[in-house]
Amino acid sequence: MEKKVRGLRHLMVTVFLSGMGNFIVIPGITDVTMFALCPATDECSLAIYLSAFQQAMIGVGTVLMIPLIGNLSDEYGRKALLTLPMTLSIIPLAVLACSRTTNYYYAYYAVRTLTAMVSEGSINCLSLSYLADNISDSERASAFGILSGVSSGAFVCATLAARFLSTASTFQVATFVSTLALVYMRIFLEESRPDQVDSMIQPMLKEGEDIIQKDGNAPGKMPVFKKIPSLGDVICLLKSSPSFSQAAVAAFFASLAEGGMISSSMYYLKARFHFNKNQFADLMLIDGIASTISQLFLMPRLVSSIGDRRLLSVGLLVTCVNAILYGVAWSAWVPYAATTLSIMMVFAPPSLRSIASKQFGPGEQGKVQGCISAVSSLANIIAPLIFSPLTALFLSEEAPFQFPGFSIMCIAITLMIAFIQSLRMGSHVSADTDKNNSNSIQV
Repeated sequence: MEKKVRGLRHLMVTVFLSGMGNFIVIPGITDVTMFALCPATDECSLAIYLSAFQQAMIGVGTVLMIPLIGNLSDEYGRKALLTLPMTLSIIPLAVLACSRTTNYYYAYYAVRTLTAMVSEGSINCLSLSYLADNISDSERASAFGILSGVSSGAFVCATLAARFLSTASTFQVATFVSTLALVYMRIFLEESRPDQVDSMIQPMLKEGEDIIQKDGNAPGKMPVFKKIPSLGDVICLLKSSPSFSQAAVAAFFASLAEGGMISSSMYYLKARFHFNKNQFADLMLIDGIASTISQLFLMPRLVSSIGDRRLLSVGLLVTCVNAILYGVAWSAWVPYAATTLSIMMVFAPPSLRSIASKQFGPGEQGKVQGCISAVSSLANIIAPLIFSPLTALFLSEEAPFQFPGFSIMCIAITLMIAFIQSLRMGSHVSADTDKNNSNSIQV
Protein backbone atom coordinates (compact mmCIF):
# COMPACT_ATOMS: atom_id res chain seq x y z
CA MET A 1 0.00 0.00 0.00
CA GLU A 2 2.89 2.38 0.77
CA LYS A 3 4.13 1.89 -2.80
CA LYS A 4 0.71 2.81 -4.18
CA VAL A 5 0.51 5.92 -2.01
CA ARG A 6 3.99 6.99 -3.16
CA GLY A 7 2.70 6.61 -6.71
CA LEU A 8 0.07 9.22 -5.86
CA ARG A 9 2.65 11.76 -4.66
CA HIS A 10 1.49 14.43 -7.11
CA LEU A 11 -2.01 14.22 -5.63
CA MET A 12 -0.52 14.53 -2.13
CA VAL A 13 1.52 17.59 -3.12
CA THR A 14 -1.56 19.17 -4.72
CA VAL A 15 -3.63 18.59 -1.57
CA PHE A 16 -0.79 19.92 0.62
CA LEU A 17 -0.31 23.15 -1.34
CA SER A 18 -4.01 23.78 -1.80
CA GLY A 19 -4.68 23.12 1.88
CA MET A 20 -1.85 25.38 2.99
CA GLY A 21 -3.12 28.22 0.83
CA ASN A 22 -6.56 28.02 2.43
CA PHE A 23 -5.52 27.19 6.00
CA ILE A 24 -2.97 29.95 6.43
CA VAL A 25 -5.66 32.64 6.65
CA ILE A 26 -7.81 30.90 9.28
CA PRO A 27 -6.04 32.15 12.45
CA GLY A 28 -6.31 35.77 11.35
CA ILE A 29 -9.74 35.89 9.72
CA THR A 30 -11.58 36.43 13.01
CA ASP A 31 -9.44 39.47 13.85
CA VAL A 32 -9.84 40.79 10.29
CA THR A 33 -13.61 40.40 10.54
CA MET A 34 -13.82 42.04 13.95
CA PHE A 35 -11.57 44.92 12.87
CA ALA A 36 -13.66 45.56 9.75
CA LEU A 37 -17.04 45.32 11.46
CA CYS A 38 -16.59 46.10 15.18
CA PRO A 39 -13.14 47.64 15.81
CA ALA A 40 -11.76 47.75 19.37
CA THR A 41 -14.24 45.17 20.75
CA ASP A 42 -14.06 41.50 21.74
CA GLU A 43 -17.76 40.71 21.23
CA CYS A 44 -19.65 41.47 18.02
CA SER A 45 -23.05 40.00 17.21
CA LEU A 46 -22.89 41.42 13.68
CA ALA A 47 -19.74 39.42 12.94
CA ILE A 48 -21.30 36.24 14.32
CA TYR A 49 -24.50 36.63 12.29
CA LEU A 50 -22.69 37.59 9.07
CA SER A 51 -20.38 34.59 9.39
CA ALA A 52 -23.37 32.35 10.06
CA PHE A 53 -25.22 33.67 7.00
CA GLN A 54 -22.14 33.14 4.83
CA GLN A 55 -21.69 29.59 6.11
CA ALA A 56 -25.35 28.79 5.43
CA MET A 57 -25.23 30.22 1.90
CA ILE A 58 -22.05 28.29 1.13
CA GLY A 59 -23.79 25.17 2.42
CA VAL A 60 -26.73 25.74 0.05
CA GLY A 61 -24.35 26.03 -2.88
CA THR A 62 -22.29 22.98 -1.99
CA VAL A 63 -25.38 20.81 -1.50
CA LEU A 64 -26.23 21.51 -5.13
CA MET A 65 -22.75 21.65 -6.64
CA ILE A 66 -20.69 18.89 -4.99
CA PRO A 67 -22.90 15.97 -6.18
CA LEU A 68 -22.80 17.49 -9.68
CA ILE A 69 -19.00 17.90 -9.62
CA GLY A 70 -18.51 14.40 -8.22
CA ASN A 71 -20.85 12.92 -10.81
CA LEU A 72 -19.19 14.75 -13.70
CA SER A 73 -15.77 13.64 -12.47
CA ASP A 74 -16.89 10.02 -12.91
CA GLU A 75 -17.41 10.87 -16.58
CA TYR A 76 -14.75 13.44 -17.45
CA GLY A 77 -11.98 12.78 -14.93
CA ARG A 78 -10.88 14.06 -11.53
CA LYS A 79 -8.15 16.42 -12.77
CA ALA A 80 -10.46 18.22 -15.18
CA LEU A 81 -12.98 18.91 -12.45
CA LEU A 82 -10.32 19.86 -9.86
CA THR A 83 -9.33 22.85 -11.97
CA LEU A 84 -12.56 24.76 -11.32
CA PRO A 85 -12.66 24.81 -7.48
CA MET A 86 -8.91 25.35 -7.19
CA THR A 87 -9.12 28.38 -9.48
CA LEU A 88 -12.12 29.89 -7.70
CA SER A 89 -10.54 29.52 -4.25
CA ILE A 90 -7.75 31.95 -5.23
CA ILE A 91 -10.04 34.94 -5.93
CA PRO A 92 -11.23 35.87 -2.39
CA LEU A 93 -7.70 35.46 -1.02
CA ALA A 94 -6.45 37.95 -3.60
CA VAL A 95 -9.06 40.52 -2.48
CA LEU A 96 -7.81 40.60 1.12
CA ALA A 97 -4.23 40.45 -0.12
CA CYS A 98 -4.85 43.95 -1.47
CA SER A 99 -6.39 45.45 1.68
CA ARG A 100 -8.33 44.58 4.83
CA THR A 101 -10.39 47.75 5.17
CA THR A 102 -14.15 47.56 5.63
CA ASN A 103 -14.95 47.97 1.91
CA TYR A 104 -12.43 45.32 0.90
CA TYR A 105 -13.77 43.01 3.61
CA TYR A 106 -17.31 43.28 2.23
CA ALA A 107 -15.96 42.59 -1.27
CA TYR A 108 -14.13 39.54 0.10
CA TYR A 109 -17.29 38.46 1.92
CA ALA A 110 -19.40 38.58 -1.25
CA VAL A 111 -16.77 36.95 -3.49
CA ARG A 112 -15.97 34.19 -1.00
CA THR A 113 -19.65 33.41 -0.51
CA LEU A 114 -20.12 32.92 -4.25
CA THR A 115 -16.88 31.07 -5.03
CA ALA A 116 -17.05 28.79 -1.98
CA MET A 117 -20.43 27.51 -3.16
CA VAL A 118 -18.41 25.63 -5.77
CA SER A 119 -14.96 25.25 -4.20
CA GLU A 120 -15.81 24.42 -0.57
CA GLY A 121 -15.45 20.67 -0.10
CA SER A 122 -15.03 19.96 -3.82
CA ILE A 123 -11.25 19.61 -3.67
CA ASN A 124 -11.54 17.11 -0.81
CA CYS A 125 -14.33 15.19 -2.55
CA LEU A 126 -12.40 14.90 -5.83
CA SER A 127 -9.14 14.01 -4.07
CA LEU A 128 -10.84 11.18 -2.20
CA SER A 129 -12.41 9.96 -5.44
CA TYR A 130 -9.00 10.08 -7.17
CA LEU A 131 -7.51 8.05 -4.33
CA ALA A 132 -10.36 5.52 -4.42
CA ASP A 133 -9.74 5.04 -8.15
CA ASN A 134 -6.22 3.83 -7.42
CA ILE A 135 -6.41 2.05 -4.03
CA SER A 136 -8.19 -1.25 -3.32
CA ASP A 137 -11.05 -1.10 -0.82
CA SER A 138 -9.21 -3.22 1.76
CA GLU A 139 -6.51 -0.51 1.98
CA ARG A 140 -8.74 2.51 1.47
CA ALA A 141 -9.24 3.54 5.10
CA SER A 142 -5.47 3.76 5.64
CA ALA A 143 -5.03 5.67 2.37
CA PHE A 144 -7.80 8.11 3.28
CA GLY A 145 -6.14 8.58 6.66
CA ILE A 146 -2.79 9.32 5.00
CA LEU A 147 -4.46 11.85 2.68
CA SER A 148 -6.04 13.48 5.73
CA GLY A 149 -2.63 13.42 7.39
CA VAL A 150 -1.14 15.31 4.43
CA SER A 151 -3.93 17.85 4.80
CA SER A 152 -3.20 18.11 8.53
CA GLY A 153 0.49 18.59 7.72
CA ALA A 154 -0.50 21.48 5.45
CA PHE A 155 -2.54 22.83 8.35
CA VAL A 156 0.51 22.70 10.65
CA CYS A 157 2.78 24.45 8.15
CA ALA A 158 0.12 27.06 7.39
CA THR A 159 -0.50 27.77 11.07
CA LEU A 160 3.23 28.10 11.76
CA ALA A 161 3.52 30.55 8.89
CA ALA A 162 0.48 32.53 10.08
CA ARG A 163 1.96 32.68 13.58
CA PHE A 164 4.95 34.69 12.37
CA LEU A 165 3.64 36.53 9.31
CA SER A 166 1.88 39.88 9.44
CA THR A 167 -1.80 39.90 8.50
CA ALA A 168 -1.10 41.59 5.15
CA SER A 169 1.65 39.12 4.29
CA THR A 170 -0.54 36.18 5.31
CA PHE A 171 -3.11 36.82 2.57
CA GLN A 172 -0.41 37.54 -0.02
CA VAL A 173 1.35 34.27 0.76
CA ALA A 174 -2.01 32.43 0.70
CA THR A 175 -2.73 33.79 -2.79
CA PHE A 176 0.70 32.74 -4.06
CA VAL A 177 0.57 29.21 -2.59
CA SER A 178 -2.97 28.58 -3.89
CA THR A 179 -1.88 29.68 -7.36
CA LEU A 180 1.18 27.43 -7.13
CA ALA A 181 -1.08 24.50 -6.18
CA LEU A 182 -3.21 25.05 -9.28
CA VAL A 183 -0.19 25.28 -11.59
CA TYR A 184 1.42 22.18 -10.04
CA MET A 185 -1.78 20.18 -10.40
CA ARG A 186 -2.23 21.11 -14.05
CA ILE A 187 1.38 20.23 -14.93
CA PHE A 188 2.14 17.10 -12.90
CA LEU A 189 -1.08 15.35 -11.84
CA GLU A 190 -2.15 12.62 -14.23
CA GLU A 191 -5.80 12.34 -15.17
CA SER A 192 -7.84 9.63 -13.46
CA ARG A 193 -11.10 8.33 -14.87
CA PRO A 194 -13.15 5.44 -13.51
CA ASP A 195 -13.36 3.99 -17.02
CA GLN A 196 -9.62 3.37 -16.75
CA VAL A 197 -10.30 1.02 -13.83
CA ASP A 198 -11.64 -2.47 -14.48
CA SER A 199 -14.79 -3.12 -12.51
CA MET A 200 -17.51 -5.73 -12.44
CA ILE A 201 -19.94 -3.45 -10.62
CA GLN A 202 -22.44 -1.53 -12.71
CA PRO A 203 -23.40 2.04 -11.78
CA MET A 204 -26.12 2.27 -9.14
CA LEU A 205 -27.78 5.49 -10.25
CA LYS A 206 -30.34 5.21 -13.00
CA GLU A 207 -28.55 2.43 -14.80
CA GLY A 208 -30.90 2.51 -17.72
CA GLU A 209 -30.58 6.26 -18.18
CA ASP A 210 -26.78 6.48 -18.20
CA ILE A 211 -26.52 5.04 -21.72
CA ILE A 212 -28.54 5.24 -24.93
CA GLN A 213 -28.60 2.94 -27.94
CA LYS A 214 -27.10 4.09 -31.22
CA ASP A 215 -28.19 2.23 -34.36
CA GLY A 216 -29.95 -0.26 -32.13
CA ASN A 217 -26.82 -1.95 -30.76
CA ALA A 218 -23.81 0.11 -29.63
CA PRO A 219 -24.27 2.03 -26.37
CA GLY A 220 -23.33 5.70 -26.37
CA LYS A 221 -23.02 8.17 -23.51
CA MET A 222 -25.80 10.54 -22.64
CA PRO A 223 -25.40 14.29 -23.13
CA VAL A 224 -23.83 16.23 -20.26
CA PHE A 225 -27.09 17.61 -18.92
CA LYS A 226 -28.37 14.05 -18.48
CA LYS A 227 -25.49 13.37 -16.07
CA ILE A 228 -26.66 16.00 -13.59
CA PRO A 229 -27.85 14.10 -10.50
CA SER A 230 -31.37 14.76 -9.29
CA LEU A 231 -32.70 14.50 -5.75
CA GLY A 232 -34.14 11.14 -6.77
CA ASP A 233 -30.67 9.93 -7.73
CA VAL A 234 -29.30 10.86 -4.32
CA ILE A 235 -32.22 9.17 -2.54
CA CYS A 236 -31.72 6.07 -4.70
CA LEU A 237 -28.05 5.98 -3.73
CA LEU A 238 -28.89 6.36 -0.03
CA LYS A 239 -31.39 3.51 -0.22
CA SER A 240 -29.07 1.20 -2.10
CA SER A 241 -27.05 0.18 0.98
CA PRO A 242 -28.03 0.13 4.68
CA SER A 243 -24.45 0.86 5.69
CA PHE A 244 -24.21 3.80 3.31
CA SER A 245 -27.46 5.34 4.55
CA GLN A 246 -26.33 4.94 8.17
CA ALA A 247 -22.95 6.46 7.30
CA ALA A 248 -24.80 9.40 5.75
CA VAL A 249 -26.81 9.92 8.96
CA ALA A 250 -23.63 9.83 11.05
CA ALA A 251 -21.99 12.25 8.59
CA PHE A 252 -24.95 14.63 8.93
CA PHE A 253 -24.79 14.90 12.73
CA ALA A 254 -20.98 14.98 12.80
CA SER A 255 -20.97 17.77 10.21
CA LEU A 256 -23.75 19.59 12.05
CA ALA A 257 -21.50 19.65 15.11
CA GLU A 258 -18.43 20.60 13.07
CA GLY A 259 -20.32 23.45 11.44
CA GLY A 260 -21.47 24.62 14.85
CA MET A 261 -17.89 24.67 16.13
CA ILE A 262 -16.72 26.60 13.07
CA SER A 263 -19.41 29.24 13.44
CA SER A 264 -19.15 29.56 17.24
CA SER A 265 -15.87 28.47 18.81
CA MET A 266 -13.59 31.35 17.79
CA TYR A 267 -16.09 34.03 18.78
CA TYR A 268 -16.71 32.14 22.02
CA LEU A 269 -13.00 32.02 22.86
CA LYS A 270 -12.48 35.67 21.92
CA ALA A 271 -15.35 36.83 24.14
CA ARG A 272 -14.65 34.39 27.00
CA PHE A 273 -10.83 34.52 27.19
CA HIS A 274 -9.91 37.41 24.83
CA PHE A 275 -8.07 35.17 22.36
CA ASN A 276 -6.30 36.86 19.43
CA LYS A 277 -4.70 35.69 16.17
CA ASN A 278 -1.59 34.29 17.85
CA GLN A 279 -3.56 32.30 20.43
CA PHE A 280 -5.85 30.92 17.73
CA ALA A 281 -2.73 29.95 15.78
CA ASP A 282 -1.29 28.18 18.85
CA LEU A 283 -4.51 26.17 19.26
CA MET A 284 -4.54 25.24 15.60
CA LEU A 285 -0.89 24.29 15.73
CA ILE A 286 -1.53 21.82 18.55
CA ASP A 287 -4.49 20.45 16.65
CA GLY A 288 -2.54 20.17 13.40
CA ILE A 289 0.51 18.45 14.90
CA ALA A 290 -1.61 15.92 16.79
CA SER A 291 -3.74 15.26 13.69
CA THR A 292 -0.76 14.82 11.39
CA ILE A 293 1.03 12.36 13.68
CA SER A 294 -2.15 10.39 14.24
CA GLN A 295 -3.25 10.14 10.60
CA LEU A 296 0.17 9.39 9.15
CA PHE A 297 1.46 6.95 11.75
CA LEU A 298 -1.21 5.86 14.25
CA MET A 299 -4.36 5.42 12.18
CA PRO A 300 -2.89 3.12 9.46
CA ARG A 301 -1.82 0.69 12.20
CA LEU A 302 -5.07 0.84 14.16
CA VAL A 303 -7.40 0.44 11.18
CA SER A 304 -5.84 -2.91 10.27
CA SER A 305 -6.38 -4.24 13.79
CA ILE A 306 -9.72 -2.80 14.94
CA GLY A 307 -11.39 -1.69 11.68
CA ASP A 308 -12.73 1.60 10.39
CA ARG A 309 -16.14 1.29 12.10
CA ARG A 310 -14.60 1.16 15.58
CA LEU A 311 -12.22 3.97 14.69
CA LEU A 312 -15.23 6.04 13.62
CA SER A 313 -16.92 5.46 16.98
CA VAL A 314 -13.75 6.30 18.93
CA GLY A 315 -13.25 9.49 16.93
CA LEU A 316 -16.82 10.68 17.46
CA LEU A 317 -16.78 9.91 21.19
CA VAL A 318 -13.52 11.76 21.77
CA THR A 319 -14.79 14.71 19.70
CA CYS A 320 -17.82 14.83 21.99
CA VAL A 321 -15.53 14.96 25.04
CA ASN A 322 -13.57 17.77 23.38
CA ALA A 323 -16.75 19.83 22.88
CA ILE A 324 -17.79 19.29 26.52
CA LEU A 325 -14.40 20.56 27.74
CA TYR A 326 -14.71 23.63 25.52
CA GLY A 327 -18.23 24.31 26.77
CA VAL A 328 -17.35 24.18 30.48
CA ALA A 329 -13.86 25.77 30.11
CA TRP A 330 -13.08 27.62 33.34
CA SER A 331 -9.65 28.87 32.33
CA ALA A 332 -7.78 29.76 29.13
CA TRP A 333 -5.61 26.64 29.39
CA VAL A 334 -8.58 24.26 29.12
CA PRO A 335 -9.09 24.72 25.34
CA TYR A 336 -5.38 23.97 24.85
CA ALA A 337 -5.71 20.75 26.83
CA ALA A 338 -8.90 19.78 24.99
CA THR A 339 -7.25 20.34 21.62
CA THR A 340 -4.68 17.60 22.32
CA LEU A 341 -7.57 15.13 21.93
CA SER A 342 -7.26 15.76 18.18
CA ILE A 343 -4.91 12.80 18.11
CA MET A 344 -8.05 10.60 18.27
CA MET A 345 -10.69 13.01 16.98
CA VAL A 346 -9.24 12.80 13.46
CA PHE A 347 -10.13 9.11 13.18
CA ALA A 348 -13.75 9.95 12.36
CA PRO A 349 -13.75 11.68 8.92
CA PRO A 350 -11.52 9.26 6.96
CA SER A 351 -13.16 6.24 8.61
CA LEU A 352 -16.59 7.52 7.62
CA ARG A 353 -15.48 8.17 4.04
CA SER A 354 -13.89 4.72 3.87
CA ILE A 355 -17.04 2.97 5.08
CA ALA A 356 -19.11 4.81 2.47
CA SER A 357 -16.57 4.18 -0.29
CA LYS A 358 -16.48 0.42 0.28
CA GLN A 359 -20.17 0.02 -0.48
CA PHE A 360 -19.74 0.83 -4.19
CA GLY A 361 -17.46 0.15 -7.13
CA PRO A 362 -14.70 2.29 -8.69
CA GLY A 363 -17.02 3.81 -11.30
CA GLU A 364 -19.23 5.30 -8.59
CA GLN A 365 -16.73 6.94 -6.24
CA GLY A 366 -17.46 10.45 -7.48
CA LYS A 367 -21.17 9.93 -6.82
CA VAL A 368 -20.52 8.36 -3.41
CA GLN A 369 -18.11 11.02 -2.15
CA GLY A 370 -20.28 13.75 -3.67
CA CYS A 371 -23.35 12.42 -1.89
CA ILE A 372 -21.59 12.30 1.51
CA SER A 373 -20.22 15.80 0.90
CA ALA A 374 -23.71 17.02 0.02
CA VAL A 375 -25.11 15.58 3.25
CA SER A 376 -22.31 17.31 5.16
CA SER A 377 -23.01 20.55 3.33
CA LEU A 378 -26.70 20.31 4.22
CA ALA A 379 -25.65 20.08 7.86
CA ASN A 380 -23.43 23.13 7.36
CA ILE A 381 -26.48 25.08 6.20
CA ILE A 382 -28.41 24.22 9.33
CA ALA A 383 -25.55 24.50 11.85
CA PRO A 384 -25.06 28.30 11.80
CA LEU A 385 -28.82 28.86 11.86
CA ILE A 386 -28.97 26.96 15.15
CA PHE A 387 -25.67 27.56 16.91
CA SER A 388 -24.75 31.12 15.90
CA PRO A 389 -27.86 32.71 17.45
CA LEU A 390 -27.30 30.57 20.57
CA THR A 391 -23.69 31.72 20.77
CA ALA A 392 -24.58 35.38 20.27
CA LEU A 393 -27.35 35.14 22.88
CA PHE A 394 -25.32 33.44 25.61
CA LEU A 395 -22.33 35.74 25.07
CA SER A 396 -24.51 38.82 25.41
CA GLU A 397 -25.90 40.49 28.52
CA GLU A 398 -29.40 39.29 27.57
CA ALA A 399 -28.62 35.59 28.15
CA PRO A 400 -31.47 33.81 30.04
CA PHE A 401 -28.85 32.31 32.39
CA GLN A 402 -25.10 32.57 32.82
CA PHE A 403 -23.53 29.86 30.67
CA PRO A 404 -21.30 31.28 27.89
CA GLY A 405 -20.54 27.79 26.55
CA PHE A 406 -24.16 26.65 26.27
CA SER A 407 -24.05 26.48 22.46
CA ILE A 408 -20.88 24.35 22.64
CA MET A 409 -22.61 21.93 25.00
CA CYS A 410 -25.47 21.63 22.50
CA ILE A 411 -22.83 20.74 19.90
CA ALA A 412 -21.59 17.99 22.25
CA ILE A 413 -25.12 16.54 22.35
CA THR A 414 -25.18 16.51 18.53
CA LEU A 415 -21.89 14.60 18.51
CA MET A 416 -23.29 12.07 20.96
CA ILE A 417 -26.13 11.39 18.50
CA ALA A 418 -23.56 10.78 15.75
CA PHE A 419 -21.64 8.46 18.07
CA ILE A 420 -24.76 6.42 18.87
CA GLN A 421 -25.52 6.17 15.15
CA SER A 422 -21.99 4.87 14.50
CA LEU A 423 -22.57 2.06 17.01
CA ARG A 424 -25.57 0.88 14.98
CA MET A 425 -23.54 0.45 11.79
CA GLY A 426 -21.73 -2.72 12.82
CA SER A 427 -24.25 -5.30 11.69
CA HIS A 428 -24.34 -4.01 8.11
CA VAL A 429 -20.80 -2.82 7.41
CA SER A 430 -19.13 -6.22 7.43
CA ALA A 431 -21.84 -7.83 5.31
CA ASP A 432 -21.88 -5.06 2.73
CA THR A 433 -18.10 -4.86 2.60
CA ASP A 434 -17.75 -8.62 2.11
CA LYS A 435 -20.27 -8.45 -0.70
CA ASN A 436 -18.38 -5.69 -2.47
CA ASN A 437 -15.03 -7.39 -1.89
CA SER A 438 -16.34 -10.49 -3.66
CA ASN A 439 -17.54 -8.47 -6.66
CA SER A 440 -14.67 -5.98 -7.05
CA ILE A 441 -11.31 -6.26 -8.78
CA GLN A 442 -8.68 -4.55 -6.69
CA VAL A 443 -6.74 -1.74 -8.33
